[in-house]
Amino acid sequence: MLRNKEFRQFVLVFTLIAVASVTIGFTINMLSGILAIGSTAAFGAAFFVFTNARYKSLAKISDQIDLVLHNADHLYIGESEEGELSILQSEITKMTLRIREQNEALKKEKEHLADSLADIAHQLRTPLTSVNLILSLLETNPEENERKTLLREIEELFVQMDWLLTSLLKLSRLDAGIVVFQSKPIDVNNLIGAALRQFLIQMELHNIDFQIDVPKGIIIEGDSGWLSEAIKNILKNCIESVGDNGKIHIDCRDNPLFTEISIHDSGVGFAKEDLPFLFDRFYRGKNSGATGYGIGLALCKMIITDHGATITAKNKLQGGAIFTIRFPK
Repeated sequence: MLRNKEFRQFVLVFTLIAVASVTIGFTINMLSGILAIGSTAAFGAAFFVFTNARYKSLAKISDQIDLVLHNADHLYIGESEEGELSILQSEITKMTLRIREQNEALKKEKEHLADSLADIAHQLRTPLTSVNLILSLLETNPEENERKTLLREIEELFVQMDWLLTSLLKLSRLDAGIVVFQSKPIDVNNLIGAALRQFLIQMELHNIDFQIDVPKGIIIEGDSGWLSEAIKNILKNCIESVGDNGKIHIDCRDNPLFTEISIHDSGVGFAKEDLPFLFDRFYRGKNSGATGYGIGLALCKMIITDHGATITAKNKLQGGAIFTIRFPK
C-alpha cells in the first residue's frame, strides 16, 4: 500500500490531523485527550482493514490479468460484492475473455492459412510437374506435329493453373469476409444464360445436348455475379462428368416457400462414399477427372450458403447426378 503515492499522502495528512486532535483534546482535559486517541486509533484501524481488503482484491485481479498476458489456459476472476471494484472486476473479465476469444480466432486463422498454403502448393505441384515433363520432351523431340501437340498440352495446363489460382483467390476473399454481396432482383433465366455463355463452344465441340426449362418471370434476390460463378462451377462439374454426347438439363420451380433450380446431367454420378464430402474443400472423389482439384463445388457452396440458400447433390435413379439449389422466400 505504501507504494501508492496517494495512500502515503493520506497517511501523512491523517497523522497530522490525529496529532492535532489529540493535542487539542489533552489541552481541554485528560478525558478529551483519551477520547481523541481512541477515536483516531479506531478510525485508522478501520481504514487500514478496508483499504487492505481492497488492495488484496486488486492484487487478485492483477494476478489474473498477468495470467492472461502470459497465455494461461484457464482464467478465473472470482465474484465480489456490489461496488466500484465489482464493476471494475466485471469489465476486466469481459475484456480478458474477449482477448482470449480473439487470440483463439487468430490461432485458428493462422492454422487455416498454413493448411491453405500447403493445399495450394500441393494443388499447383501436379500441373507444374506435368509442364516440366513436357518441356523436357520438347527439348528431345524434333517432330513438328508432336511438338505442337505438346505445346497445346502446356497451354491447357496453364489454363488449369489460371483457373485454380483464380478460384483459390475467390475462396480466400470469401474466407476473409471481405466480399460484400449486392442483393438485387435477378431473373433466373438471365442468371442461367450468363453462366452457360462460357461453356457454349465447349458443349458444342463435345456434342453435349442441354435443355433449359425455366418459366419466364421467376425472380430471386442476390448478387448476380457471384451466383453466376456458383452455377458455372456446377456446370463445369457436369460437363466434365458427361463427356462427349452427354446431356445436361436445367429446370426451375417456384412456390410460396422457395425457388428451386435443379441441374441434371447424364454422367456417371457420384460414388456412394463421396456423397457426404462433395462440397468439402480439396476433396477429390473417385470419379473426379484428371483436372479436378476439389475447389469448384466448395466455392459454389460458400457462395450459395452466404446468400442464405442451400445446395444438395445426389445421384438420380435413372443415372447421372442432380444438383438442387433452393432460395427461401
